Amino acid sequence: MIIDAHAHLGYDEVFDVDFPESELIESQETNGIDITLVQPPTVHDLAGLRRHHDTVADLVRRYPGRFYGIACPNPHLPGDEYETESRRCIEELGFVALKLHPFGHAVNPGGKHGRRVFEVAETLGVPVMVHSGAGIPWAAPSLLRPIAVEHPNLKIVLAHAGAMILSTEATLLAADCPNVYLEPSWVGGFAIRNWVREFGANRVMLGSDHADNAATELAKYRSIGLTEDELSWALGKTAMTVFGLKVGK
Repeated sequence: MIIDAHAHLGYDEVFDVDFPESELIESQETNGIDITLVQPPTVHDLAGLRRHHDTVADLVRRYPGRFYGIACPNPHLPGDEYETESRRCIEELGFVALKLHPFGHAVNPGGKHGRRVFEVAETLGVPVMVHSGAGIPWAAPSLLRPIAVEHPNLKIVLAHAGAMILSTEATLLAADCPNVYLEPSWVGGFAIRNWVREFGANRVMLGSDHADNAATELAKYRSIGLTEDELSWALGKTAMTVFGLKVGK
């Protein structure tokens, strides 16, 4: 079982890049990926966000068991709009997590709007994936330590695991907080091997970020000397456990 825990669908208004559905399908079929977790691109307004969430939900419906949704509302949405849209995605559309993008949404994870993401996720009983690496200071892994400590039962997935430049911060965070999991897309293979050895493969999960990066990410895991059991966890079982996925659902 191979699970890509980090992919996108749609046009991203912040990073000016498009993530077409055809590339997600091709990535699965070419690389033998069984399940892909898909999140919308970065958008700011509620109406646009709802359209993108609905597009992800439509993909999930058309390819049952192959795709699951991750919601990514803008934490700066006014009033109760953030919680309302998050609840719609989890309870009505069947999404399996929330995403916080400190860089894309220009939000401090430890600030008022950033903390609402973790509070809502804990209320809804789902993990939070958090972008890290590019976009400091808000994308620094170290900012998540007090949050992870305050929410010990909340699973936090560190997308890009610091993206090499802050991989040491990711290591320190994971060492201090057992509820933090590492998704090391764009990170060197030696760092992934070290994390598997130090924390166990059940704390590490595959993610591509871009569909055409999936083959590279898979090659990294398969070339760094992991055991078959470690590969089984890092390539699929960790994500399945963290996100509560059920094959054939």
